[in-house]
Amino acid sequence: MDNLFPGEPIALNLPDADVTYYPKFYDTTQSDAMFNELFEAIPWQQDDIRIFGKTHAQPRLTALFGNDGKPYSYSNIIMQPQPWSSILLKIKNQVENIAQTHFTTVLLNLYRNGKDSNGWHADNEKELGKNPVIASVSFGASRIFHLKHNLQPQLKQSIILESGSLLLMRGGTQHFWKHQIPKTAKPIGYRINLTFRVIQ
Repeated sequence: MDNLFPGEPIALNLPDADVTYYPKFYDTTQSDAMFNELFEAIPWQQDDIRIFGKTHAQPRLTALFGNDGKPYSYSNIIMQPQPWSSILLKIKNQVENIAQTHFTTVLLNLYRNGKDSNGWHADNEKELGKNPVIASVSFGASRIFHLKHNLQPQLKQSIILESGSLLLMRGGTQHFWKHQIPKTAKPIGYRINLTFRVIQ
C-alpha cells in the first residue's frame, strides 16, 4: 500500500466492512517512547490454549487492562483486567477521540519475533456486542495484517501495520471478515499491539 499522505486516514474499500487505517497516528519519537514504556511496565503473561484437544503455549505474550468487573474470554481463556495505567489511559483517550467510542478494555499482545502470531479469528465474542468497534494500535516492528471474507474467500486484503499506526474496525466487519497476524521466517523485532474494545 503506497502511503502518499502519511497523516491522512486510508479507508479500505471492502464489502461488508468498515475499516480505516491511520498510518502515522503517532510519530516515530512518540511511538518509540510508548513502546519502551509498555515493554518495561506491562506484566506480560503467556497463557495456554487448547487446539483440537491439545494444549499449546500461546504464540505471543498478553495482558488485559480495563474497567472493574469486565473480564474478557477467548479461546477458552478468561482474563481478568488490571486497573488502567497512566500511559494506557493516555492512549485510550487519544484513540477514543478518533473512534468516537468509550472503550472499557484493552488487550495487549507482545510479539517477540516472527514465530509469534495470531491465527485467523474475528473479534466477535458475545460480550463485545452486535457490531463491535475494535481499535488496534501498533508499536515496534511492522507486521503484516491479513483480512479475508467469510463467505467469499477470494476477497482478501493485506496491510502492513506500522509502528505508531491505528487500525479501526467498525460496523459488520467482525461478522463478515476474519483477520490474522501470520508467522514469518524473516528476522523481525518486537511488536506491541493494543486492541481497544467495549465489553458490554
